Amino acid sequence: MHNQNTPKTAHESAVEMRYLVMPNHTNPQNSIFGGVVMSWIDMAAAMVAERHSNRPVVTVHVDDISFKAPIKIGDHVLIKASLNFVGKSSMLVGVKVFAENPFTGITRHTTTAYLAFVALDDIGKPIQIRGVIPETDEEIRRFAEGNARMDEMKKKNAKKI
Repeated sequence: MHNQNTPKTAHESAVEMRYLVMPNHTNPQNSIFGGVVMSWIDMAAAMVAERHSNRPVVTVHVDDISFKAPIKIGDHVLIKASLNFVGKSSMLVGVKVFAENPFTGITRHTTTAYLAFVALDDIGKPIQIRGVIPETDEEIRRFAEGNARMDEMKKKNAKKI
């Protein structure tokens, strides 16, 4: 178990989730509603942020979500979420969604998203959290890109005030 201030590696907080696409998830074209995918993405990403910070978290920004291919009724959906970057109290989580046809085994990358979260203290205020240690070349790349992405998000949000 980590001390609350001890940095964690990115893979220690990663989450994978699986779902079966049922009729209640789909539209008249028998493909999944985008909002269902978005809720699954938010849930997986929040779990990553909670696992990393060991604190309650809230979604503060969905930076980018790209729907690349449809997900059909009966597909198995795999959601992979991992921590890309950590600031003082905020975290950027990257999420990839894959759909697998269980009869052919063909897997397609269908959706990508980036979400920012803030960890909260016991009275609901942002709290400083531990850092992240990127280990692999991919994690180092995602950390650098996540830092740039968070800077852009802050610039966009500052213009709205």
